Order: sequence, then structure tokens, then C-alpha cells
Amino acid sequence: MTENTTATPGSGTVVDLPIDVWAPTADSVQLVTRDGASPMTRDDTGWWHADLPGTATRTADGTDYGFLVDDSGPFPDPRSRRQPDGVHQLSRTFDPAAHTWQDQAWTGRQLAGSSIYELHIGTFTPEGTLAAAAGRLDHLVALGVDFVELLPVNGFNGTHNWGYDGVLWYAVHEGYGGPAAYQEFVDACHAAGIGVIQDVVHNHLGPSGNYLPNFGPYLSDAEGNTWGASVNLDGQHADEVRRYIIDSALMWLRDYHVDGLRLDAVHALKDHSAVHLLEQLATEVDVLSASVGRPLTLIAESDLNDPRLITPREANGYGLDAQWSDDFHHAVHVALTGETVGYYADFAPLGALAKVLTRGFFHDGTFSSFRGRTHGRPVDVERMPAWRLVVANQNHDQIGNRAIGDRLSAQLDTGQLGIAAALTLIGPFTPMLFMGEEWGARTPWQFFTSHPEPELGLATAEGRIGEFARMGWDPAVVPDPQDPGTFERSKLDWSELARPDAGRLLGLYQDLGGLRRSLSDVTDPRFGQVAVAFDEGDGWLLLTRGSTEIAINLSTTSRWVPVTAASILLAFANDSDAQPVWEDGRVLLPPHSFAVLA
Repeated sequence: MTENTTATPGSGTVVDLPIDVWAPTADSVQLVTRDGASPMTRDDTGWWHADLPGTATRTADGTDYGFLVDDSGPFPDPRSRRQPDGVHQLSRTFDPAAHTWQDQAWTGRQLAGSSIYELHIGTFTPEGTLAAAAGRLDHLVALGVDFVELLPVNGFNGTHNWGYDGVLWYAVHEGYGGPAAYQEFVDACHAAGIGVIQDVVHNHLGPSGNYLPNFGPYLSDAEGNTWGASVNLDGQHADEVRRYIIDSALMWLRDYHVDGLRLDAVHALKDHSAVHLLEQLATEVDVLSASVGRPLTLIAESDLNDPRLITPREANGYGLDAQWSDDFHHAVHVALTGETVGYYADFAPLGALAKVLTRGFFHDGTFSSFRGRTHGRPVDVERMPAWRLVVANQNHDQIGNRAIGDRLSAQLDTGQLGIAAALTLIGPFTPMLFMGEEWGARTPWQFFTSHPEPELGLATAEGRIGEFARMGWDPAVVPDPQDPGTFERSKLDWSELARPDAGRLLGLYQDLGGLRRSLSDVTDPRFGQVAVAFDEGDGWLLLTRGSTEIAINLSTTSRWVPVTAASILLAFANDSDAQPVWEDGRVLLPPHSFAVLA
């Protein structure tokens, strides 16, 4: 397989570089450089081999190359590490071993007890680069963040999008700085004491620049998913396709020192093999973890509510470490906003939030009105630790997939935003924040694309409008994903931190992060140590974590909440001058407020 390395420019060393590519159904494959094309040799397994001449015309930082397949092309390397001129052009060699790592003291970080901060490189800073994001790490350190999770950074067509239209899974988008900048970013995170989780997409490929079918049967005609043809995981030649995916995953963890992967929409991985791809991946990641001597974490995004994904392999599960729980988001969203259209409908009672907090899933074999069928299966709360569920009151999907990409700050007051923060950071699960929520950012995060092909841009815009029909949102207000203004509006405005309410909310997030580090009850992973009491009519909820209690008033009037703890550790209300009052086994909470007691 292609290692994609080359001699160091300027070193005076001239060596030939072995180049390999898998094309099992091709009659001929030629290696292309700036100097011309030369034939490659096929072996019995469908791999083609040649040497990239050390004397080939080179740039300052590598040699450009590609492949002619049955005289079509040239196409970039499916395992390309760099695409300096875009995904339609030649690949460029890159040596991951050329970076001198500075993180020798980094021993990794386990997910249990940790918190995650999700960000998109292109909109996290005005510059939209990995280097600029590294310059904001002090902000995350002060927030108490343990991991930063990056939306996909692999090669896609155009200058900007969310990252889920990637077509070259081994490359780092050049607009972000390319692979060398990625290594420097990870080094900087580790120096700051922050782990890195990379979001990867293995369930589909983007609509432009996907040349994999020209090389071999990477896609399956048998089954499709939401985005089109499924990846060939269990058909003829599937072994090499699975290897392509797993090698990509291991690359991030090994060559870029990444600490974990977030696996996009694993329910769209159509695999009927006896050993599912996810189980195979978990096994090989565990092998690598033992070799490098640090924890390596796999987090699934799944729409199935199936705890088998995160059940250990020795208990006949897939052996992934954690998965996202949208049920938590929906229950919190409805409790705070009152919005009950579409997929929010089943979460209308406050009891839905109570069930999620104590049972993990709301839909655990219950009827889902949005799906029109029974959904999910129960979590074994006697055995499964609560940290295996990653939760958020906002994330890129739940904001960006709304009609106008509006954050909770567009609907809620500061007190309600504080309640969302408390439920997320003091609740029993692994909390994940979305960039900017910690100060109540008012910038939207909208769906944006930059397809150079006008027809793709039009199809994307029309598709978005169609998706919102069941939610009852006005299609007239949906922004055009191709409009550059949609992208610009989605960038964080760091000057907002000067607002008094923003500074106050940021201080709360920092205080909640401090409680996570100081109170063992907050990171206790046992569901048995979680209890919830609530009053639907009065709009209050009491979350108990061992000897720690979080009393919450969701209503617009002051409420008495029965408590057993007497010491108020932290309180927050919409009115900054309002304070809770404790009196003989109960606490009087101002409107839209909470108090943490011990």
C-alpha cells in the first residue's frame, strides 16, 4: 500500500519511492508525474506497483503524482495524504515521520470523567485554519475541556463545507493548513493537556471528486443509504475496502497522534458480515492502543439507540467505547424551549428528561411517533457506565440541521442557557459542548457548501428544503448553502465575549467545569447513583448524583424545590441579583435558575 513518503527536500538524497494502488478490475494502471506516465505492474491480489523516481520533477515539499486507470484520468491516489491543488488534481507525497513530535510526555486521556468541546476548523476562528485554532487553546484550558473534537478535516471539493462531503479520507483539507499543520495542532493540544478526537466519515462519500469507483468496487449497488450508494463492506472484494477504512482510522491515531475517533452515522454502514466492520475496527484500535501505550477512544454516532455498540466484545458487543445520545438533546431542548414539532414531539413531558437522565435512552423499545414504529432497546443500567453516552444540549447537527441554524441563544434567556449547561456538565453522562455555547454565541451555525458545480449546489439547496417538510419549518427562511454569506455568518464572533451576559455565562461554564474536577459525585459513572424527582405542573426538577443535588426551576415564577442537602455550592439565575433561599429541607429558586447543593 502507498506510504506516501518522499526524501526530505533539499537533503540531497535521491531515492525512488515505492507506490502502490489497489485496482482489481483494471486492465492497466499507469503512474503519472509531471514528467509523464509509466506502466505499473499488477500482482495476484489486484494491487499495482511502481517506483516513483527520485529524479521526478518535484515541488519544494513533495512530488506530485496520480494514476491513469484503463487510460482514464489521471486520478489522485485513493490514499493520498495531500491534495494541494484540490481533490480533482494530482496527489502530493507527504512524509508523516518528518514531523518532530513534542508530546513525548503525553500519556493520553480516558473518556470516563472527561468533557469534550466540538468545533469546526473553518468557523471556529476568523482565519479558519488549524494554526488559528491552536491559538485559542488557552480559552479551552480555562473552560476545563479535556478533549477537542474536530469536525471532519479530510479532503473535499471546494473551499468550505461541514466536512461530511469528503472524498479523500487520508488527506487533510489544504485550506485548513494540510497534514503538517494538523500534526502541529495535535502537538499544541497535547502540550495544553487536551486530547484530540477526530470526526471521520466512512459511511458515504461526497458528490464531487469521488474517483474510488474508477479504481475498484468501493461502493455497493445492492444497498443505499441517506446519501446514495453504500460503501461495499460485505460484497465481492469487500476485504480490501474494509482494509481501506481501517487503515485510514489507524492513520489518524498513529501518524497524527490523535486520541480518539468519532464515527459518523454508523447506522448507515451496511454490513451483514459475521464480524461487523465496527467490531473489527475496535479490535484493531485496541491492538494499536496496547502498542503505543495510551488510551484510544472510539465514539459512534448512531440513530439506533442500541447499546450493543458500546457493549464490550467479551460480552458479545461491538466493543466501541461510547456513542452519542440524541435523546438527551431532545429532552433538554423541549424542556427549555417548549418546541414539540417533528422529532421533538415524544419528548414533551418533563418525565422524558427524567427517564433519559436515569435510563440513558428515552426510546428504549418505545413507540417513536416521528418514525412511526418502535425504536431502540434498553440500556443495562446495572452494568453499563453512564459515561459511555456522550450528550450535548447543542451540537453541529442539532443546530445546523434546523431551518436557519439557530442556536439555543436565539430562543432562551441567560438563565435557561445556564440550566442547559448544568444538565449537560453535571449530569451523569460524558458532556460535549459546541463551540461558542459557553458564552451564548448569537452567531448561527448554518449548513454551508461550496460546490464548484452549479447543479450540485442547486440540488443541495433543494434537498435541504425537502428535509424540513416534516418539521413544519418555513422553507422560505432556509439560507442558500452555496451563498458565501451563509458560511461567513456561521463563523464565531469572539468579540461577543465583551458582552456582560456572555462573560457571566462563560464564568458559569468555567465554574461547572471546576465542579466536575472537584466533586467525585459528578463523574461517578453508576446509574444507580442517579435519581430524579420533578413536578410537571410547577416546572421544577431535582437531579441527585450521590450526595450532590442539582435543583432546577424551569418556570417563569419562583418555586420551592424539596432537597436533602443544605449547602449551596453554586447558583445561577437569569436575574443576576436573584439568589436561592434554603429553608428547612427545601430551596426557593428564582425563575429560570438552578442551584447545586451538597
